[in-house]
Amino acid sequence: MPLPILALAIASFCIGTTEFVIMGLLPEVAADLGVSIPSAGLLVTGYALGVVFGAPIVAMATAHLPRKPVLVALTALFVVGNLFCAIAPNYWLLMAARVFTAFGHGAFFGIGSVVAASLVPRNKRASAMAMMFAGLTLSNILGVPAGTALGEAFGWRSTFFAVVGIGLISVAAIAWLVPSNVAEPSGGGLRGELRVLGKLQVWLAMLIASLASASLFAVFTYIKPYLTDVSGLSTAAVTWVLLLFGAGMTIGNIIGGRLADWKLMPTVIGTLLMMALMLVAFAEFGAIATVAVGIVFLWGLLIFIVVPPLQIRVVEAASEGPNLAATLNQGAFNVGNASGAWIGGVALSWGVSYANLPFVGAALALVAVAVAVMSQALDRRTPAVALQAPAE
Repeated sequence: MPLPILALAIASFCIGTTEFVIMGLLPEVAADLGVSIPSAGLLVTGYALGVVFGAPIVAMATAHLPRKPVLVALTALFVVGNLFCAIAPNYWLLMAARVFTAFGHGAFFGIGSVVAASLVPRNKRASAMAMMFAGLTLSNILGVPAGTALGEAFGWRSTFFAVVGIGLISVAAIAWLVPSNVAEPSGGGLRGELRVLGKLQVWLAMLIASLASASLFAVFTYIKPYLTDVSGLSTAAVTWVLLLFGAGMTIGNIIGGRLADWKLMPTVIGTLLMMALMLVAFAEFGAIATVAVGIVFLWGLLIFIVVPPLQIRVVEAASEGPNLAATLNQGAFNVGNASGAWIGGVALSWGVSYANLPFVGAALALVAVAVAVMSQALDRRTPAVALQAPAE
């Protein structure tokens, strides 16, 4: 892994841990701050909304600035935000700190992916993005379990102090290792960044990202009751299954980068189709514990196979001003997270059983397939302007 991309991966590990570790600490946070666990759960929602609304604001505000200082500043924002989380004296200040921290999330991954792609030859760009996102996937395997264990042993605040330490390392790594002149903003500045948002293919790529994420979260939000009530696993076993899901994400991220460098849209379409079929199998055979465990691993693998292709798709579609579009794509994933969880909840409230909930995810994945097929068809109809990265 090139050292500049390693620096970005360290920062993405820090950011991923920040986002997800709160889920394992909800009882401790709720008890310490005197709120209910559902109220503490809104700290997850607040972070997601901070990503969605913060991404375009930060991207537009920094469109004319050099990329390296922006990445250093965004990583420093995470350090400060996590420090505020660690010392927050009450629930509402913790919520404010979480939202503040999340404002840099989408912009970091959007700008970071453009920077990572610029550091390698054109035919390796998706793989470079995958290497940067590897930090995010590893945070689910290492950062979240370790952070949860630390918080349970020494109090939830200790976890955020630990993330502050990792964040300082990532700030130093980016400042030291990322070249100063990397991926400089286009001459069009903010106007050029906004102009590319008029391209249909940019929006189609973001729609695919939202639908893919919604397909995951419509079911994964309720994975614990599914695995305990339908598959018959113990609560302790669920923890290990989720670690297996994280391992699948990590492997899928690497595979997705390589496949996208080879055949981008066929990778997206084929993977989403396999995801739909796998979710149907989950509904049909999820009651068999060993089958359910295997499907969860494959599920994690498939969902992250599509992440690098979709990110490079947006970057190439918006090649004249990719930073804002790449950042908005991170917001699109988070819109899918929130809407998928809501769709799954609505389905359950309407009487859909946990056993049949994967059919809802499969339907969303098939809609994503349809959008991806349409996007590829538009490429074929307009070969003169087919998506190409700009000349180096």
